[in-house]
Amino acid sequence: MNSSVASRNALASARRIVVKIGSRVLVQKTGRPDRRRMRELVRQLARLHDAGRELIVVSSGAIGSGIEALGWRKRPATLKLLQMAAAVGQSRLMAAYDELFDAHDIRIGQILLTHEDLRHRTRHLNAQNTMETLLEHRVIPIVNENDVVAIDEIKFGDNDLLAALTALLVQANALVLLTTVDGFRAPMAGGRTRRVPTLDGVSEKELALALGKGSELSTGGMASKLQSAGMVAENGIPVIIANGRKDGALERALAGADEGTLIRPASDSKALSRRERWIALFHRPEGAVIVDEGARGALVEKGRSLLPVGIRDVEGDFEAGAVVNIKTTDGAVLGRGLSAFSSTEIRLMKGLQSSALAARLGGAETPVVVHRDNLVFRTKNPPTAGHEVTHESA
Repeated sequence: MNSSVASRNALASARRIVVKIGSRVLVQKTGRPDRRRMRELVRQLARLHDAGRELIVVSSGAIGSGIEALGWRKRPATLKLLQMAAAVGQSRLMAAYDELFDAHDIRIGQILLTHEDLRHRTRHLNAQNTMETLLEHRVIPIVNENDVVAIDEIKFGDNDLLAALTALLVQANALVLLTTVDGFRAPMAGGRTRRVPTLDGVSEKELALALGKGSELSTGGMASKLQSAGMVAENGIPVIIANGRKDGALERALAGADEGTLIRPASDSKALSRRERWIALFHRPEGAVIVDEGARGALVEKGRSLLPVGIRDVEGDFEAGAVVNIKTTDGAVLGRGLSAFSSTEIRLMKGLQSSALAARLGGAETPVVVHRDNLVFRTKNPPTAGHEVTHESA
């Protein structure tokens, strides 16, 4: 049995699965929910649920549903109108799901998130615990971005990233991204394309070849799906990109059939603790600390904490407790960590020996800028900017 077939077969035993359903899968061109398509998807989800799978559904479609309900002809461009459409459409979307799942005697629960919810440690744990409790009681969480209150600073950007972070949050065994094409398609001679059955990770080559740029009713495209899939696969979770408008595609993919494109999990992926994942993957870095070669060796090779003496420079303005990138002087990102001090304080301390710090700060102990327990180091190049840190901490 070759490795691709073995990887496909392994999907049949995946117990906890995150399924993302894109806007164009769920709604017609007008934005009106496609009830026949929703019914078919719920039928498949119900069969998987009845077979003992644990399912989390990340569903788009609220804004599109609101656009139709409000009689608008196209997606608005302003934030306040998008928030209005989401407020109107989310209840319609959930009502449709509730009715369809109820026909299979399955309960659902709504979870609306912003990036801030997953970045903030307490809210992150609350979201995780809520999903775990719903799954424990055989309730299917329906997750969506809270577009009603989301602003640019706290938006995920698209539900592909939300689905990826959800899969990491609940430590899923598989992630399925349903779209309107049958997987990643590579160009052929004569302008045609071919489905790529399997990818071993996601590189810049695949991203450059990605086709599709979303539509008026959605924000994602194939490049977005590949970026999110690459991040998840690097952390040991297989990902399927498949056609959600094709009857039975979801069930076939999760039974191990050659359906869609499988992004295989990295063979050398190392399990991160939940706290390490939170530091590494659920934040947008608010700045960076530039370290010299001595500090690099102490951090990476000896597992030490970051002290002021090894800091050359600081990028950005941030408060104590912010997540920052740790960079070398040539700009390479070593990892990511929680800073114990603000950027202003670090600029005052950088490069100073312990004796000089004691004289300046009036303390006997050398301040630790980033403790080793709050550091996560990367071991390979990431598939997507903004998620540089992927593996084990010191």
